[in-house]
Amino acid sequence: MAVDILIIGAGGVGSVVAHKCAQASLDGAFGRITLASRTESRCKSIAESVKKRLGVDIATAQVDADNVPELCALIRAVKPFMVLNIALPYQDLHIMDACLECGVHYLDTANYEPPEKAKFEYKWQWAYQDRFRQAGLTALLGSGFDPGVTNVFAAWVMKHRLDEVHVLDIIDCNAGDNGQAFATNFNPEINIREVSATGRYWERGEWVQTEPLSWSMNYDFPDGIGPKKCYLMYHEELESLAINLKGLRRARFWMTFSDNYLRHLAVLKDVGMTGIEPVDFRGQKIVPIQFLASLLPDPATLGPLTRGKTCIGNVMRGVKDGKPKSVYIYNVCVHEDCYAEIGSQGISYTTGVPAMCGAKMMCEGKWLAPGVWNMEQNDPDPFLEDLAKYGLPWQCVDIPEEEKF
Repeated sequence: MAVDILIIGAGGVGSVVAHKCAQASLDGAFGRITLASRTESRCKSIAESVKKRLGVDIATAQVDADNVPELCALIRAVKPFMVLNIALPYQDLHIMDACLECGVHYLDTANYEPPEKAKFEYKWQWAYQDRFRQAGLTALLGSGFDPGVTNVFAAWVMKHRLDEVHVLDIIDCNAGDNGQAFATNFNPEINIREVSATGRYWERGEWVQTEPLSWSMNYDFPDGIGPKKCYLMYHEELESLAINLKGLRRARFWMTFSDNYLRHLAVLKDVGMTGIEPVDFRGQKIVPIQFLASLLPDPATLGPLTRGKTCIGNVMRGVKDGKPKSVYIYNVCVHEDCYAEIGSQGISYTTGVPAMCGAKMMCEGKWLAPGVWNMEQNDPDPFLEDLAKYGLPWQCVDIPEEEKF
């Protein structure tokens, strides 16, 4: 029996999640869908698009995701089976609190990050483990692409292709171009905080730090994308994978950036516009990065402007049947195809589709156990089957020894 769901967040990713949940509802995966955000007009605009493209009606509502009583009032009114948190990472704990108080399941796409400190890690959400378990509720963390699909890719490789994994390299390439002087493909504030953070990777049981974007390597991407320069960063899925992939010796995360993006970022950082501490401006307190974010293009508007492809996947090296073996498991997504389908650019699409798939796993009872879970702790097969079905086909290929980096 299809169950009702509540989606909180109506940005670029929230729009994709709403469209994809509506599409899956036509297959019987979900019942009534409600989309809520601080600005209900954005929800109504998305609902109109969903109706026009898919013929599905979704309800809308206004809610302040920082206000737990307000969240609870909405949840009690909607009576969903689960809440899909597609809001900002700052709001994760508020929404988890509301889900616990109201007795509904929870999913998000990115781990909690305190607004006053550029540091994202799972400790705050993992601390909810006992509370969710005792309440008989499931909290699924990081059901986006990275984190999310990359975690599930790792679990699938461990289930089907490698007996042991020794080295994991997650590589995220956006080979698209939106034609803007400087724009981010998801929330500007979160994007810039993430990119500006100290690099970190897992090496033989401990974390090793690097200066921001100080390490790089070239990787030859498939499907005509070709060689791109990739920079080492810290990314949240490394934290859980370092724990859950037994025998792992090294885990790193890499992302591509254009020279233009890096030049702009360096200048903005030098003049203080990426700062997160409030400053006095004509008698008011403003946070520089939040002011900067208000000036940059809204990622939700970049769909018709973006051309090219994304390629995100895992290079995994280990052992199979006692012999060294390396594989590359990845997805290629075309920005123009995403826009033609639901009016989105590829970055929002690759985050939103996995969010719907994770919710579908929970609503169907396939990934539903009391407690707080990361993606790789679940059976990867049904999730990856739906991922391909609903727009993100993937493949896994062997890597010859001479092609390893």
